Amino acid sequence: METLEQTGLCFPQLLNSSCRKPIRPHFETMLIYILLSFISLLTAALNLLVIISISHFKQLHTPTNLLLLSLAVSDFFVGLLMFFQIILINGCWFLGDLICTLYSVLEYILTSASVGTMVLISVDRYVAICHPLHYSTKITVRGAELCTCLCWVCSALYNSLIMKDNLKEPGRYNSCIGQCVIVIDHVAGLVDLFLTFIGPVTVIVILYMRVFVVAVSQARAMRSHIAVGTIQSSVKVAKKSELKAAGTLGVVIVVFLLCLCPYYCVTLTGQDTMLNASSAAFVICLFYFNSCLNPLIYTFFYPWFRKSVRLIVTLQILKPDSYKLNIL
Repeated sequence: METLEQTGLCFPQLLNSSCRKPIRPHFETMLIYILLSFISLLTAALNLLVIISISHFKQLHTPTNLLLLSLAVSDFFVGLLMFFQIILINGCWFLGDLICTLYSVLEYILTSASVGTMVLISVDRYVAICHPLHYSTKITVRGAELCTCLCWVCSALYNSLIMKDNLKEPGRYNSCIGQCVIVIDHVAGLVDLFLTFIGPVTVIVILYMRVFVVAVSQARAMRSHIAVGTIQSSVKVAKKSELKAAGTLGVVIVVFLLCLCPYYCVTLTGQDTMLNASSAAFVICLFYFNSCLNPLIYTFFYPWFRKSVRLIVTLQILKPDSYKLNIL
């Protein structure tokens, strides 16, 4: 029996059909286990706080925050899905072909929904900064709800379509027992790469470059402008809040791109087969870690998030009419 265990097979009893575990130092394996488990729990917990905050407090029901809510929902589920990634660390999948396929499809859907939400956030900030007079009429709560719903529905339909072969016959591309492999057609893969990375990133960068230029010019104008009367001063405050929101969400988008670019660059260049186990684990960890960073950014930049977290942790949200509390 010892000789079977020493072969490094996922299923030692199946000598001829079992997959082999990748060779990795024990210390490195344990470090990745601990790191991914910590990130997974932290990601789920922090994003759950964002979801509760925006959902519960009526004052936070704005178009921008609804987009942040959509992003938090996708990040929350990414945190939960990381537990499946932890199972795959040793190179063996023990949950069956159907769960493998469903996990992969859900992972693709969440990624697409996150990217789509980032595009919507960029459009929201573009209209708020570049066309402030039309923002309240063009960007509404109902419109934000509709756009986020369409984003999720389109993401689910699109990813189900490109992975239909895997859904029809789960495990069809596995070469051994204990493997979790999803294969997408070459043409579909190129289309997916454009629709979920190249296209959205291009739109995000162009919109935020425009936002940055206008924001800088507005900031200079406000510094040199002498406010006269209450109306001008209130407009000034509104502009400052919009600029601050644009800056905060700009940080979210930059971090998003920095975390996802290594993963997609490897896919784009086709160098994924040249990565060793450690490099692949790092790229995957970075990909997932982005979902944990967003709530941390809100903590540093949004006072309303810090205040709502205190109310949630102290269970004050259980009081009657707590949803009417002043958060901003």
